[in-house]
Amino acid sequence: MNNNAYKKSLDYLYNLQKYGMIFGLTQVRRILEAIGNPQDEVLAIHVGGTNGKGSTAAMMASILQKEGYRVGLYTSPHLISFTERIKINDKEIGEDEVANLTNWMRERIESKKIDNHFTFFDFTTAMALQYFKQNMVDLAILEVGLGGRLDSTNVVDPLLSIITNISKDHMEYLGRSILKIAEEKAGIIKHGKSLITAVQQPRVIHLFSEICRQKRSAFYRVGKDFRYKREGEMSFNYEGLNRKLWGVHINLMGFHQIINATTALGAIEVLDELGYTVSTEAMLQGLREVHWPGRLELVSTSPRVILDGAHNEAGAMVLKEYLEKESKYKHLILVIGIMKDKDIKSILNLLTPLASQVILTRPSIDRAASPFLLQKRMGGSGKKAIIIENLYEAIQKGLSLMNQEDLLCITGSLYTIGEAKAFFDSRGMR
Repeated sequence: MNNNAYKKSLDYLYNLQKYGMIFGLTQVRRILEAIGNPQDEVLAIHVGGTNGKGSTAAMMASILQKEGYRVGLYTSPHLISFTERIKINDKEIGEDEVANLTNWMRERIESKKIDNHFTFFDFTTAMALQYFKQNMVDLAILEVGLGGRLDSTNVVDPLLSIITNISKDHMEYLGRSILKIAEEKAGIIKHGKSLITAVQQPRVIHLFSEICRQKRSAFYRVGKDFRYKREGEMSFNYEGLNRKLWGVHINLMGFHQIINATTALGAIEVLDELGYTVSTEAMLQGLREVHWPGRLELVSTSPRVILDGAHNEAGAMVLKEYLEKESKYKHLILVIGIMKDKDIKSILNLLTPLASQVILTRPSIDRAASPFLLQKRMGGSGKKAIIIENLYEAIQKGLSLMNQEDLLCITGSLYTIGEAKAFFDSRGMR
């Protein structure tokens, strides 16, 4: 298969983005029916939440792979290449496989005369499920795209569901209150299937508990059924249903990743009770070796540069806590690009006061906010910010301002992170 076929398949897929976000499962189910309902033959684990769901999914996949299972992983968005979204045992789907599957699916969709008013995410979710079916994975871990109840991934009847946390994001789609958002996320809880969650708000815990009671689903909580005690910057002790683990080391930075790791370990214990045996060594090794790019990722050590996709208020708060309490530097240079549909003011208010120098920029996507809009949302402090429209030039400016003891942090959106990662990868910096 030549590269031109892959490019044509991507052109088709990205053209589906013109339909934007269309909530509902009708179209994705019609696509799945046209290709033989692969979701019925895939044993799935469904992971939702506001933040941390991708990290938690990656941790579980790493642990299960170490145990010897063949594990599919479907996540979004990608940082650099579309193929990042669909993996089996940490190997990305091939470009030729994307092209072949796209053509095969289109033929069947058109033969069923399904109108093309379905979304990019409808199609790619169906593609992932078909790919996992064809390659006979033992388990498939699916990350919710947005919300839960009406998300395209909610076509599976999973072995168990995970909701990492709940905070305000995508409020124009999910609701203006935490409880409204939680109700949408809770749509992935299935009858008789366990829920594992790390939510902390008492009202959300009560909501989830009541939904699980009604659906006769077991309800497990981080902090109650699965507990952790931090022992170092990237290590902790774990106590769960049947396991006690000491000196668990996780290959991801930030205290929030210890919470995500505890969630993943708890879910693994629940899977173990369902007959999917996982050894303690696989748990430890999987977390030691997990890789999840773009989340507090150190992409250069000299000078020190981190990338973090803090794209909402909760994510910005986590990054703020890391920069204040866990990272050592003399001066912080912040390069930030944010999508215009995000809570720009909250993100900027949390992060910019920490920086000695702020550079406002934008990734090359229509949804990105103009750096002049970012400056306006900063209020009076925005006068001190440097505006550089081109992200690569903004990064180069940030690097030029650094001394040996300084830290450059690039953040604001996963689109910003994807382009920044491509910048550093192309230069082989470490």
